[in-house]
Amino acid sequence: MPATSVVTLMSGLAITPQAVLDPARADLLIVPGGGYGLPAGSPGVPAEIARGRTPSALADIRRGELTIAAVCTGVMLLSAAGITRNRACTTHRRVRADLEGGILVDARVVDDGDLVTAGGVTSGLDLALWLVERELGAELAVSVEALLEYERRGTVWRRR
Repeated sequence: MPATSVVTLMSGLAITPQAVLDPARADLLIVPGGGYGLPAGSPGVPAEIARGRTPSALADIRRGELTIAAVCTGVMLLSAAGITRNRACTTHRRVRADLEGGILVDARVVDDGDLVTAGGVTSGLDLALWLVERELGAELAVSVEALLEYERRGTVWRRR
């Protein structure tokens, strides 16, 4: 996607990217969800899956050093890209039946190494705090948690 391509979000908000993703420089890619349950033709994850460009791009940038995280129905984009195949993952409860190829874990956050997924919308906070803890340490994660005035819920499932 060219740097000047406007991306229109589900809410109608238009964003103009300032740069093109360089997978060779990225350490972490977070894939958001949204748009499940809307009428056909509405923007969101189902439309992106049908269009095919986003799943194809996700499949192309996948590599060992890159951690890919997704929240809510963003996991369905990873599923369409084949990234969740035979991997532990979770997604929004409403769409779990549509998840193809993944090994569904009933947890708010599932850490399977270079694939980290979260359930419904508020699980995104738990995902973000877990990534801070995993990459930068528990002390900083607790500080961010206090700053957000949010207490993490549930546990993180981790492959051992």
